[in-house]
Amino acid sequence: MRCHCYNHRLSQCVVRGGCCRHGRRPYRAGRRAALRRKPNSPSTQGVSLRRAVALPAVLIAVAALTLVPGPASAAAPHKGANTSAVQDDFNGDGYRDLAVGAPDAANGTVEEAGAVVVLYGSASSVSATRRTVITQASAAVPGEPEAFDQFGAAVASADLDRDGYADLLVGAPHEDVNGTETRGSVTVLWGGPSGLKGGTTIDPVARYGHGTTYCGFGGGLATGDMNGDGAPEVSVASHCEGVSYTGPFTRGGQAAAQYREWRLGDTRGVVMGDVNGDGRAERFWLPGPTDGDLRGPVLLDRGPVDEADPTKNAPLKLPYADGYTGRIADVNGDGYGDLITGIGEDGTVDGEQGAHTGGEIQVLYGSAHGITADQRPRVFHQDTAGIPGAAEHADRFGQSLSTGDINADGYQDVLVGVPGEAIGTQAYAGGAVVLYGSAAGLTTSKATAYSQNSPGVPGNAETDDGFGTAVHLTDLNKDGKADVVVGTPSENTDGCVWIARGTTTGPSTNGSTDICGKDTGLTVRGSHGSFGAALPGAQVTF
Repeated sequence: MRCHCYNHRLSQCVVRGGCCRHGRRPYRAGRRAALRRKPNSPSTQGVSLRRAVALPAVLIAVAALTLVPGPASAAAPHKGANTSAVQDDFNGDGYRDLAVGAPDAANGTVEEAGAVVVLYGSASSVSATRRTVITQASAAVPGEPEAFDQFGAAVASADLDRDGYADLLVGAPHEDVNGTETRGSVTVLWGGPSGLKGGTTIDPVARYGHGTTYCGFGGGLATGDMNGDGAPEVSVASHCEGVSYTGPFTRGGQAAAQYREWRLGDTRGVVMGDVNGDGRAERFWLPGPTDGDLRGPVLLDRGPVDEADPTKNAPLKLPYADGYTGRIADVNGDGYGDLITGIGEDGTVDGEQGAHTGGEIQVLYGSAHGITADQRPRVFHQDTAGIPGAAEHADRFGQSLSTGDINADGYQDVLVGVPGEAIGTQAYAGGAVVLYGSAAGLTTSKATAYSQNSPGVPGNAETDDGFGTAVHLTDLNKDGKADVVVGTPSENTDGCVWIARGTTTGPSTNGSTDICGKDTGLTVRGSHGSFGAALPGAQVTF
């Protein structure tokens, strides 16, 4: 049997006893193998990424939906990055809620249909007893559960209809739609005073994918207010092309405007937010590794395609930036968002060097002029002085990352997932590293690594657990300090998330908790339910 894993080290994936090396269940050979092939879509024609495009003296960078504490926090959210009164607050009670994707959860006898569990925040944080479980079999949720859809492979939130409640976006990149295999889908669940109820789909724009299969629409999601009207824009990444939607949205899922960015072709990720302080988000598309750029280009979106002249408004490449996934946060406290990107894969292909051994993250600092074209990023990896651990092949440092002010000092901090980290003799047990912001920017001072062998962290590090596959920083109890959430999707058969409250001295392992998929009532068939594989923080999902 051939093994086809998602979101893991594909080149090292072998079958052992019917499961992938990393604890994943083997996927159907034809369907999953095709997901790794770049579609032969006409969308890759037109403007080549290798074509020289004159760069202006100054580039304005794009920021992600910034994960900072709510109204009680020491630092306010960036303008244009948060359009809800309290970000991620689906029921309007003033506490942020936590959406956890379980893309391999079964629905009855249907394996890997997928689910999302929403844990509602409170003064005592979240628990498995105060929850909503959402699947495509839930009342008023579009579609139906089908094997291998992986509903919940990506999650994000924003107040799409401007009613004062955050809404939940859910990606199912492997869903077959209208006979098109693995076209993918995006579902919106509407927030309200009693929490999430009802939903609709956001459909791709006309001619999306040009009839190709295996596009994976919904594999990456980002939101931000790009025109300053208080209504968020939504960006959807996929293997075929990026799609942009201008808010506000109707309850039927119709956007005020939309367009497809066909000039890029394969787009692994997308990042949105404001780095120049003008109150309007910008957007970067992150295609992932490309021919001639294994580290992954970072491309500034400049607006809709002019079909009469496709070179007009063509995305511009930041010449020194790299990354597959990213976020924006003000790590130096100057009031401008900074672009943090992660490259969780390493190695050399055809003589071209990828990321630093074991992976890396990069930081580009915003300003009143955005990010200048000649700015070179600050690079951090596990060989950087002060960062715990040692850089080893397949550690995947930077595969996931999130931002928030853990210690309420006014500087945004960065939580980096290292899901391939070996803990002792336990290969791929996984870890996570906290790097703190400061007036001088992101620093390694007091950097701390966490694993399931850390004192106070529930459980034990085991081979293939994948602790750090997804990470998130968010203030769940409204105390002004971001709490740490780390996904361990291959823990046992269901998967878990670890939650540690933020304190003035950093995450507190004392009293930290695990919530696992079976605690929430998820069904598991086969090897894994993968609860914790997706969180609102940034991670590579396909």
